Amino acid sequence: METFYILIINILFSIFAFISTYNIIPRLKDMFVSANLYGKDLNKKSENKIPEAFGVVSGCTFLITMFVLIPIIFGRHILQNDTSLFPHSEFIEMLAALLSICCMLLLGFSDDVLNLRWRHKLLLPTVASLPLLVVYYINFNSTTIIVPKPFRDFLGVSINLGLLYYVYMGMLAVFCTNAINILAGINGLETGQSLVIAISILIFNSIELSGDCAQAHLFSLHFIIPFIAVTFALLKYNWYPSEVFVGDTYCYFAGMTFAVIGILGHFSKTMLLFFIPQIFNFLYSTPQLFHFINCPRHRIPRLDKYGTLSPSYAECNKVNISIIGRMCLKLFSYFKIIHIEEKSDGNIKCNNLTLINLCLILIGPTNEKTLTIILLGIQAVCSMFAFIIRYPLASLFYEV
Repeated sequence: METFYILIINILFSIFAFISTYNIIPRLKDMFVSANLYGKDLNKKSENKIPEAFGVVSGCTFLITMFVLIPIIFGRHILQNDTSLFPHSEFIEMLAALLSICCMLLLGFSDDVLNLRWRHKLLLPTVASLPLLVVYYINFNSTTIIVPKPFRDFLGVSINLGLLYYVYMGMLAVFCTNAINILAGINGLETGQSLVIAISILIFNSIELSGDCAQAHLFSLHFIIPFIAVTFALLKYNWYPSEVFVGDTYCYFAGMTFAVIGILGHFSKTMLLFFIPQIFNFLYSTPQLFHFINCPRHRIPRLDKYGTLSPSYAECNKVNISIIGRMCLKLFSYFKIIHIEEKSDGNIKCNNLTLINLCLILIGPTNEKTLTIILLGIQAVCSMFAFIIRYPLASLFYEV
């Protein structure tokens, strides 16, 4: 019953966070433009200045909400004034989680202002995840995984990964913070996909509250409910046509929030199931991300003369394409998920390797709003597929 009351209070505070974010954003737009924090929408003919990095507003509102919730979540233990009964491990988990999210919010805003290099974007999330890994080591230090039934004859029922499990969790934090940022570039996509993932996590946590790890999923709910509230408010202004851009600030803030609750909520593998479109987009983008083929600064779709979006292309000199790059192009061509043109000068032109451009190749030129809805529909379908994998199919592989 106490848990129920705390969740109700969380929901009420989250509603207040939504209202605050919703009302603050339009009042700060001119301030951001005056500070030169603005950009132009490359998918529009308009030259209007669009304020960007507004993820910092939703991120700060989220953090303030979480800070206010701390004495409410631990209020009963504080009032008892008995340190022997106080849940120190849960309290440290929450502080470490908020510290990691604060670090990524700072990194994201720094990236929007200073335009950091990619190596910094990979290094800093790793450093920001250290508080999580240290707390996980102190409180749990469980690095044993259950082996699927088809492999138990070779590996046994379980296997202890040791240090490799911590490497995996650190890589999870890096992936989550960058995956949303890679799948971006059209109005409403960053906030929309984050909202679908967050709602999927909310449903999963609610189902698991009656299970053996109820406390871990309650921990996740404390974070995901306010996150949904501030994201929903931001989405209203980021939806087509965008009044504000969320910037890298929001992408890193959202990604680290997902990593935090996945690691400390003990469902990191299930979390990855909700990232199926982002995983595909990352694998599909790998040849360009690692410069096996040419990667232009902007890989967003191009606005054609009809006012619709078409796939954008990158030109590649055949001589400069690495062996791995050629193998990737052949593989993608075999599965017909790439459009390649050979030019008269011997160079080749292929579409930029993102899920956004792939959708445009498959469905043809389309309106930006329609494209966003299609991509969010794919995200929702993949979330439903994730639940099928997590429950009916998982029981076939992990039932003892």
